[in-house]
Amino acid sequence: MSGADTGVPRSAPPELSVVIPAYNEERRLGATLDAVTRHLDATGSHWGSWEILVADDGSTDATRELVTVRRDPRVRLVIGAGSGNRGKGHALRLGVAASRGRHVLVTDADLATPVEELGQLEKALADGHAAAVGSRAVPGATLGSRQHRIRELLGTAGNLLIRRTTLRGIRDTQCGFKLFDGDKARAAFAASRLNGWAIDVEVLRHFQRVGWPVAEVPVHWSHQPGSKVRPADYLRFLRDLVRLRIPVPRPADVLAVALFLAMAVALYSGRVLDPAHRYLTDSLQDQNQWEWFFAVTADNVAHLRNPLFTDLQGFPGGVNLMANTAMLGLSVPLTPVTLLLGPAVTLSLVMTLGLAATAAAWYRLIVRRLVRQRAAAFAGAALAAFAPPMISHANAHPNFVVLFMIPPIIERALRLTTGERVTRDAVVLGLMAGYQFFLGEEPLLLAAMGMLLFAVAYGAVRPDVARKAARPLLNGSAVAAAVCLPLVVYPLAWQFSGPQSYSGIEHGTAPGVANSARALLSFAERSLIAGDADRADALSLNPTEQNAFYGWPLALLAFAITVRLWRRPAVKALACTAAGAAVLSLGPRVPLPLTDTTVPGPWTLLAGLPLFESVIESRVALVCAPALGMLLALAIDRLAQARRLGTQYAGLLAVCLALLPLLPAPLKSEPRAEAPAFFTDGTWKTYVRGDETLVPVPLAEPESAEALHWQTAAGLGFRMPGGYFNGPYGDGDRTGVYGVPLRFTASLLRDVRYTGVVPVIDARARTETREDLAYWRAGALVLAPQPHADRLRETVEKLTGRPGKWVAGVWVWDLHQGMQDGS
Repeated sequence: MSGADTGVPRSAPPELSVVIPAYNEERRLGATLDAVTRHLDATGSHWGSWEILVADDGSTDATRELVTVRRDPRVRLVIGAGSGNRGKGHALRLGVAASRGRHVLVTDADLATPVEELGQLEKALADGHAAAVGSRAVPGATLGSRQHRIRELLGTAGNLLIRRTTLRGIRDTQCGFKLFDGDKARAAFAASRLNGWAIDVEVLRHFQRVGWPVAEVPVHWSHQPGSKVRPADYLRFLRDLVRLRIPVPRPADVLAVALFLAMAVALYSGRVLDPAHRYLTDSLQDQNQWEWFFAVTADNVAHLRNPLFTDLQGFPGGVNLMANTAMLGLSVPLTPVTLLLGPAVTLSLVMTLGLAATAAAWYRLIVRRLVRQRAAAFAGAALAAFAPPMISHANAHPNFVVLFMIPPIIERALRLTTGERVTRDAVVLGLMAGYQFFLGEEPLLLAAMGMLLFAVAYGAVRPDVARKAARPLLNGSAVAAAVCLPLVVYPLAWQFSGPQSYSGIEHGTAPGVANSARALLSFAERSLIAGDADRADALSLNPTEQNAFYGWPLALLAFAITVRLWRRPAVKALACTAAGAAVLSLGPRVPLPLTDTTVPGPWTLLAGLPLFESVIESRVALVCAPALGMLLALAIDRLAQARRLGTQYAGLLAVCLALLPLLPAPLKSEPRAEAPAFFTDGTWKTYVRGDETLVPVPLAEPESAEALHWQTAAGLGFRMPGGYFNGPYGDGDRTGVYGVPLRFTASLLRDVRYTGVVPVIDARARTETREDLAYWRAGALVLAPQPHADRLRETVEKLTGRPGKWVAGVWVWDLHQGMQDGS
């Protein structure tokens, strides 16, 4: 940038900056500068101090000399680095960035709108608007010389296209005469990236999106010869509109997404390269279950069967897939992947890419709503997506890890509060909520709880904002519900009233069902540096349900951030959201520290309500992850603005010390036992006919569900009783349980599995077994190698009265030969 000194002390910015983009304007620029200078210096002008900045866009004529030869220090030439003509947008971005005025007027070099119209725009800013747009399309506007008829038609069509697709509420965006609040103009142009004629649309769109009011003011306009707009520019303008609708990410954003993907791959490094032959150790039986969910959904879709139900497991009752976490929003569209590559690959892709996509979604929300510093947004999103409880659920709980729809739902709900385009945003919100319903209902419920906590807290802090936002938010929520309900009403009816539906699951009072304060402040098992497996196991249900474990350093950091930034309403609301979720996660009875006394907790008010009755209370602490991540982003953003390097270093050191203990180690994995050849080579088909079932010994159950893997390895070709899913306790009792109620034979074989003791088998036991096998329509009993296999084999031989046959790696009892009596 070059030019004469403005003559105005830096401490006293001018009242007005006039920015004129110029490219080869030697014939018109001189007269324009004279006209603007005369008007601003005229008797009665109240502007006082002013400056004119000519932003040259690579002119090859005498445009620059026209500016530099002037002796008025208030007229400056602005030249960007490099050379060449890059477009009006580039020139305006340079000129506005160099401006210092309290107001910024942007006008074309041809003065198609006379500078005398400035007073009309000034009135709009005095009325409280952040920008005033000169317009040829609103009542009161006047036209002098007109453009060619074709250009007028193209301009009208372009304005209509802009209003329909990109920028509503402004009828004429391209009139080159606009007055802005100076600071807001510099922020908007700095955030722009278009170099062409669509810069006006991009900047005004920025004003609308951040809630800065814009007025459209009628002006006089007259066409001037020498236009720089060429036919090809119309096509470039359309291209730029597309870029506005589908923004090209910044390099920093691309880097952030790449890092999120690298983090997800590193987390699953033990399995991601060979998903079919590696098993997540801490997933218990959940990996088998989830692969089966993906496999059965693909099978149902491929054979045009009802994707909400199957009798391949839990025969004869079957499985209500809608009442289980089958994640139809991904398992259905990924059917081709599952059929082609197998469910193990599908699950691996969903977990890895879904986790990275979730982090990217939080990153986008934080950038758009909280901070501009990309590094701060990255840190906050990383904590939101890779917090210790999320790492715990990464052990084959995709419904709690793949949350990429939650941040857009929050963003769309926030849009409703502005009162603009309520219907459109509400329709989109309803569609998003409907899709999330098919990704995971419980995460959607937890997200709604977190949003409600935030709304209540923010409303208490800013009641004026809450009153203004309440009406559009409630109206929009009603429209969103009207859009969402038709999409989910039938699946909901099937879930709660269809075959094998249940009323709720009682999780009891075991350690980990509800969090304790120790769980919230301790470190998770998979924390790379500070992990404590024994303590984590003692304070949680199992390795997949370590739903707290944020660690005391992060709690202290969050407290310090809250105190330091307490004046910001968002900080107060986020802190209250995290604290509220943490307290709710303590369950219905909260122990008082250092005593044996418990008092009723807030969860008592929710525990008996529909939907909440099935929620594991400790999972509510998952809401803390994004709230803490956003607090962290705000803190880092504030540190980046600190003037003292010592403050920055001390703050970043505190952040590192709080986050370092939470860095996750890669998830544990181990070689997976191969499915016996009996299942993989089709030998089972010899023993299972028609609608018969194959009965694994012992039956599959939540503690041991390897038989589900055998079934998927066999292409889901046979049905089997037992299994690992959620279903009713019985025909008369619709209380939910994991697996199925154990019949006599299933219970007997289960006991042998765990004790290694062969029970006494008498006539009554054989009769019970005969009835059970008939109930299951069993074609064969199959015993694969496993602990206590010899004892299980002896038990089955006594029950059936004959020895089994070793076939393709398993012991088989062909039930078509009948059962024999004997001791």
